[in-house]
Amino acid sequence: MGFTRAELESYRDAVVPDLLPEVGEPLRLLFVGINPGLWTAATQTHFARPGNRFYPALLRAGILEHPVDPSAGMTDEDRDAFRRRGIGITNVVARATARADELTAVELREGGVRLRALVAERRPDVVAVAGITAYRAAFDERSARAGEQPGRWDGSRVFVVPNPSGLNAHETVESLAEAYADAAKAAGLVAAPGPQPMSTPSKSSGE
Repeated sequence: MGFTRAELESYRDAVVPDLLPEVGEPLRLLFVGINPGLWTAATQTHFARPGNRFYPALLRAGILEHPVDPSAGMTDEDRDAFRRRGIGITNVVARATARADELTAVELREGGVRLRALVAERRPDVVAVAGITAYRAAFDERSARAGEQPGRWDGSRVFVVPNPSGLNAHETVESLAEAYADAAKAAGLVAAPGPQPMSTPSKSSGE
């Protein structure tokens, strides 16, 4: 699937609905993007854009069982699979832009208030915010570091994980998967590795 520049620009300021389990169903892990990109608005799929590593990283981490095409966007079956797993996706700021740096500091702070209200209402086990810079701005946590944060939001554990955008060039699918898996383990979606058995020397060498 492809879009022309003009087609994508027509989605500027559009809003992409949150992907959440039904009210009353468990929300175990809530991923939070900064705001929708234009490709996300066009496909109505969070973290959608060719080259975005979000879904490949979720698959590598064992959070998803089947791949999601970041170019074509989610199918109804993909959305149902997220909901059944207790996974949700939202954004700090709802409106779509070409780049996250188009957002104002006021928008980020107001978005942070909205996100805290959503967390208070839905009580996810774990919140994973993708992007340390946006997290610091939205929640006035200037010294925050990646990983699990020291405080909880209404009982929810909070992680800051890397942004999967291709603009975040020093991250790889492997490093993203590792960070996302940490949050998923805290939510009980991915089993934490147990103690590894000691290896015993082989009696015969194959090489």
